[in-house]
Amino acid sequence: MSSQTNLNKAISIVNKAIEHDKAQNHAQACKDYMDALDYFMLALKYEKNDQFKILIRSKIDDYLARAEVLKKTLSPPTPTASAALAVKRTDAADDPDTKKLRAGLAEAIISTSGSSSSSVTWDDIAGLAGAKQALKEAVIIPHMFPHLFTGKRRAVKGILLYGPPGTGKSHLAKAVAGEAKSTFFSISSTDIVSKWQGESEKLVRHLFEMAREMRPSVIFIDEVDSLTTARGDGDSEASRRLKTEFLVQMDGLGRDDTGVLVIGATNIPWAIDLSIKRRFERRIYIPLPDVSARETILKLHVGDTPSELTDADYQTLAERLEGYSGADISSIVQDALMQPIRKLMNATHFKPVEPSISEGPTTQWTACDAADQGAVKKILVELKPEEVLDPRLVMKDFDSALENVRPTVKESDLEGHLEWTKEFGSYGS
Repeated sequence: MSSQTNLNKAISIVNKAIEHDKAQNHAQACKDYMDALDYFMLALKYEKNDQFKILIRSKIDDYLARAEVLKKTLSPPTPTASAALAVKRTDAADDPDTKKLRAGLAEAIISTSGSSSSSVTWDDIAGLAGAKQALKEAVIIPHMFPHLFTGKRRAVKGILLYGPPGTGKSHLAKAVAGEAKSTFFSISSTDIVSKWQGESEKLVRHLFEMAREMRPSVIFIDEVDSLTTARGDGDSEASRRLKTEFLVQMDGLGRDDTGVLVIGATNIPWAIDLSIKRRFERRIYIPLPDVSARETILKLHVGDTPSELTDADYQTLAERLEGYSGADISSIVQDALMQPIRKLMNATHFKPVEPSISEGPTTQWTACDAADQGAVKKILVELKPEEVLDPRLVMKDFDSALENVRPTVKESDLEGHLEWTKEFGSYGS
């Protein structure tokens, strides 16, 4: 849902709140102000313009302050013992500090139940059949067929994706956001680590509370090791409290955590605290792509770019890319795609293309050597955009790219992951 859509809803509700406020209908006005604040926070999350963000935050502060004033004028009946806990939770949710903390966490929501801003699908991810299967079992199937998870059968609550950098761990999480009709929280350490004492653990607690309120939901924590390193004597008090709160929330003691899944991603799984590691019931190794996956990655990144590469060329390239990660292959493709552009930029001679190759009635030109038949001395900026033939990608472009891009994963890194997998994990390929 776009920022403008949420903003329109917020304005519509707040206008009703103002009308009730003027009519001295304070109870309804307070409720409408609080409802409007929820949409203002969602609008803040999706808004890209910094100036509009400042404006939305000011509106949140203004209407929150008015709602607090109205709450103090109301005299609700004393709650019964059975309703006391529910009232306490409602009051906590309406607390100004809580609202501010939740407003920040709302910016981490990249999709909501029934909709998604992620365009990544399972088909966009090459290989990793085991990881896809585990994520479908944990997210997709329980949501579509909840009746299958009764009795002793339950969905997995924690999945750890680990492996060398650039192998697609975060991409898998984006696919979950794109495929699952769930609320998806994408969290990094900057979202829940605060310089203010006690606020980090509050953010963790509110994150899980929001996930339970908006279930089915998925909490994805990138670089989870930065938050959950092994506890030791060198830890600060704030760090210990943060890890303890994380453990408590993942355990879900005294709470119904049905429909809430935590996915962690890390390049160094051995750095994670032992107790937290156990909370991730499935620990899946995301390895470097095999030859088949590398071929698929190449084709996905080339896409519909004009190309003369054949299936045999792609297979040859995939075999040459042994030891490259998915991110490395993406960099190689991007470098190769720029090779024809560089040739155009550096060309001193162009020649007109044959009418059968030209993409329109206008005469088009392609870069060539000075000795080529029909070569005319000119440079790229002397041509109009419609006169330049879109150059096709050829195998030689990849040869040049391979000279510029080297694999980023060392053999020693792979050995560490394989040893950890033998002891604690499972393979996701």
